[in-house]
Amino acid sequence: MATALERTSDRAAERIELALGGMTCASCATRIEKRLNKLEGVSASVNYASEEAAVTFDPGLVSVEDLIGAVEAAGYHATPAQEGADEVDPARVWLLRLVAAAVLSVPVAVLTWATQLQFSGWRWLSLGLTAPVVLVAGWPFHRAAAAGARHLVATMDTLISLGTLAALTWSTVVLAAGIHEGVYFDAAGLITALILLGRYLEARAKRRSGEALRKLLELGAREARVLRDGQEVLVAVEQLRVGDLFVVRPGEKVATDGVVESGASAVDASILTGESVPVDVRPGDRVAGATINVSGRLVVRATGVGADTALAQIARLVGQAQAGKAPVQRLADRVSGVFVPVVIVLSLLTLAGWLLAGASAAAAFTAAVAVIVIACPCALGLATPTALMVGTGRGAQLGIVIKGPEMLEQTRQVTTVVLDKTGTVTSGRMAVSSVVAADGVEEAELLRLAAGAEHASEHPIARAIADHGRARLGELPETESFVNQAGLGVQAVLDGHGVLVGRAAFLEEWSVSLPAALAGAADRLEAGGDTVVAVAWDGVARGVIAVSDQLKPSSAEAIAELKALGLRPVLLTGDNERAAATIAARIGIDRVLAGVLPDGKASEIRRLQEAGEVVAMVGDGVNDAPALAQADLGLAIGTGTDVAIEASDLTLVSGDLRAAADAIRLARRTLQTIKGNLFWAFAYNVAAIPLAISGVLDPIIAAAAMSFSSVFVVSNSLRLRRFRSGRENT
Repeated sequence: MATALERTSDRAAERIELALGGMTCASCATRIEKRLNKLEGVSASVNYASEEAAVTFDPGLVSVEDLIGAVEAAGYHATPAQEGADEVDPARVWLLRLVAAAVLSVPVAVLTWATQLQFSGWRWLSLGLTAPVVLVAGWPFHRAAAAGARHLVATMDTLISLGTLAALTWSTVVLAAGIHEGVYFDAAGLITALILLGRYLEARAKRRSGEALRKLLELGAREARVLRDGQEVLVAVEQLRVGDLFVVRPGEKVATDGVVESGASAVDASILTGESVPVDVRPGDRVAGATINVSGRLVVRATGVGADTALAQIARLVGQAQAGKAPVQRLADRVSGVFVPVVIVLSLLTLAGWLLAGASAAAAFTAAVAVIVIACPCALGLATPTALMVGTGRGAQLGIVIKGPEMLEQTRQVTTVVLDKTGTVTSGRMAVSSVVAADGVEEAELLRLAAGAEHASEHPIARAIADHGRARLGELPETESFVNQAGLGVQAVLDGHGVLVGRAAFLEEWSVSLPAALAGAADRLEAGGDTVVAVAWDGVARGVIAVSDQLKPSSAEAIAELKALGLRPVLLTGDNERAAATIAARIGIDRVLAGVLPDGKASEIRRLQEAGEVVAMVGDGVNDAPALAQADLGLAIGTGTDVAIEASDLTLVSGDLRAAADAIRLARRTLQTIKGNLFWAFAYNVAAIPLAISGVLDPIIAAAAMSFSSVFVVSNSLRLRRFRSGRENT
């Protein structure tokens, strides 16, 4: 999972994922995490569910060997994640031990409970059958307990080892010495078998919880048809390099990220975006690796390979999110860290209490063993990571990348969703809808100079005007000088003319006003929802150009879904208030922040926060990045820029705004599952331990209940795999 070693860009730190071995409970994870974090320059987070440690460290202070050594010194094993990727399935190992334990322990239980089947040497036979169960099948528990004892640390394995060895030892001594007391061979064997059953089911369920990410990583193409000297050459995808031209035939997977050089087709990107409808692509359009070419032949130029592809980046982000810890997990970590020593003390007090109360040694021993066996912090340790693994994995399947667990709480608290207009609510593909020239001005000349001035700008409106001018007039005049004032307009010199293109307010800064006829035309166009820019040269207003941006078909439905979640949508745009209000009304938004310059977006978010709102921001552009970072929850449209995606907490790989509602619903559902898991894990121990102390619970029932608690938590998390997005229902 993720890369074995990844250098961060902003500091001389490195990140490594360590695959861990030997962990058998949540307290093991806590112990490894503490040991790693004691190293100077190290920040580590251990995930018990995935059996991995995410470690950020200063290579000048510690090495990878030091990290592995620290884990081994704690009594466990560690390897860089990629090197340990082909280890034997833990569930299979537990299954083999379980089968052996069941075959041997069930006959002992039958002999113990069915008195009519007992014969003179049945207790000695029970000893012969039980000893291999406890000592061989249950060896992982004793080995881990011994390793903990060497480091003066008690873990869940300590409890299991103490409970089963105590039952076996007691029974053996009673049998060998001829003491008239009950024996507990059945308890020792069945406890071991039941705990092995729990570990097997837990391991199998944990593996299922990470299936989504594993499947995502397996989706990439294995080979590519590279064009070399005009011939198609089949090569392994690992041999692709940036700049290579490769062919994608109908029905084949796109080998890696790239830009279409020639050909036209429809591409099924559902594995990345969750969208079931193929997207049309033509020369100049980007395509992502692992997507499927549905129809025509494409020639693609590779722009990203290996770890730089969209698929790899999604997998890396999801892996990092799974390795993190939500705030609600911290209490569970603290509890599991001290839980085992407390249980051992409680067991000893139970033994002493029963004996002081005049109970028989057998009754006191039974209650003490039940206390040891019933107590299990594993469910606490599994509560958060399993839900995170399933939730983030399901999100990745739906084109939703949750960057970290910390933001789960924020989705519950959000009250307001601020939506950037261009590229988020609208398609972002601006097109010129009207050109109105002043009296005495040729429309072609107006468009020629306006398009020439805007040609040097990257703003969507500027590109729309430049493209329209080029399409109608051919070559555009070269600018002799150019100045862009973000969110206002541009000034340029073309063919000896000083040209201004931008808002009416921008022209007024240059003492240029629109005549009544042009002002009236601009009002009419804006009333229809168009964005209008004014054009002037040589100090005189010459005309206006209207640009429109089509609403995304799903925007109105997305707004309705956000409202259904109890959120208040707000439209944020640089457009004038009238045009913005028209668009907002079409999709059901009743609050608009219009006329906001790019550098004012973050200030608007801050103003809402100061008014007591908990704000989510949805955007896609470079100028949205400060607002995304300022918001309590940032959601970046994945079709946007890398800067916006980097500043966000959630990335919506598709451009469908409904994914924003899906993301918030999924995050809330994941948080709800985590809290439900923690509640049941705590409630189980709070209720079960007093019952064990009072002697109500038999050790065998305690073992079954303990195993069930962990399996219940993991199974509850797996329900997140059935989460359905609103897009799947249409």
